[in-house]
Amino acid sequence: MNDKPSPIVQTDPWTRLRAFTRARIALGRAGHAQTTETILAFGLAHAQARDAVHTPLDVDALDAGMRAAGHDCVRVHSAATDRAHYLRRPDLGRVLDDESAARLDARGNAGKPDVVFVVADGLSALAAQRHALPLLEATCARLRGLAIGPVVVAQQSRVALGDDIGARLGARQVVMLIGERPGLSSPDSLGIYLTYDPRPGRTDAERNCISNVRPEGLPYAQAADRLVFLLRGALALGRSGVDLKDDSGDGGSVLA
Repeated sequence: MNDKPSPIVQTDPWTRLRAFTRARIALGRAGHAQTTETILAFGLAHAQARDAVHTPLDVDALDAGMRAAGHDCVRVHSAATDRAHYLRRPDLGRVLDDESAARLDARGNAGKPDVVFVVADGLSALAAQRHALPLLEATCARLRGLAIGPVVVAQQSRVALGDDIGARLGARQVVMLIGERPGLSSPDSLGIYLTYDPRPGRTDAERNCISNVRPEGLPYAQAADRLVFLLRGALALGRSGVDLKDDSGDGGSVLA
């Protein structure tokens, strides 16, 4: 007869699988409750997600990094005056303020680029701060032969702000590199949204999205490969969104 008492903390048999995912699996238990370690880790992740939403974008540092890498850079701001306003009024995050609109209009006659990149804080400025420049560098290295417009750094921005930006700069396509809504294991996930022939009123069905760009998710090189595939496909088809399939992984056609 085995009289050895059971340990208070019960190890989950799936523990070894945690090496392959950031998901909250194999947490273990103490009796009928979670362990103290698990509860503290959850609290930390929740705090990191909240910080990602509220931390402002360091525009000066991002601008300096872009210019050091050789990119022409333009700063714009949505009609949401501050972060609190932006979170309460998503609609204002989709509209340029008057000063920004005038700034872009003044540059609208400088040519019609094949693509304009917009770096936006979205719901995680941390994501844009960390990942936008290395992703942009990886993408531009693969875009030989295409005319690339100025990089626009947008504050208090939603995805649809790119439509107005692209239209005012006369771009054939606009690519938004924007901080995604933080998750409890990914406070710095960057999203990519491609829209062909950008203009106000475009719908989400007319965009292509690549999500979870970060070293722990979709690596920069792989994200850049997928984005360039879609950019060239959109130019060939004259449209994006549901009509443009991402078959970059299997060499298939871009036509849906």
